[in-house]
Amino acid sequence: MTINLYFEDVNIGDEVPAWARKTSFMEWNRYAAVNDEFVPFHMDDKAGVAAKNEQGAFGMGNLRYAYIVNALRDWIGDEAEIREVGCQYRAINQKDDVLTVTGKVTEKKTEGGENLVMLTTNVVNQNNEATCPGHAVLVLPNRVNSGS
Repeated sequence: MTINLYFEDVNIGDEVPAWARKTSFMEWNRYAAVNDEFVPFHMDDKAGVAAKNEQGAFGMGNLRYAYIVNALRDWIGDEAEIREVGCQYRAINQKDDVLTVTGKVTEKKTEGGENLVMLTTNVVNQNNEATCPGHAVLVLPNRVNSGS
């Protein structure tokens, strides 16, 4: 993807376009394979129940972190930088949840020659329950210097 978001195009209060994925064993297995995270309570319903989750196996917190990074990359394009992402895992991702990354611009400034954009982020489930509040810092190109 080469869509570029420029510093001049972003305003405080702007929202990151919603980015959603339904998650279940298939997505968890794929993520676990790439990250060597075959933890029983993420793969097996009995292990999930033994870990005190009545609904059985549950998703990886770090998968939601990856969703945030993917949502931001899709929004800003290849010419910008994701400088920082932080989040907290506040609720379990259950099987077949639809997780949607949300974000809102809270600040923008030029500092040290860089165009910084700060955001609050979250991953909400299909019931609009916040599961993963966090923040991000982006470095965006300047439209004037890019030739666009």
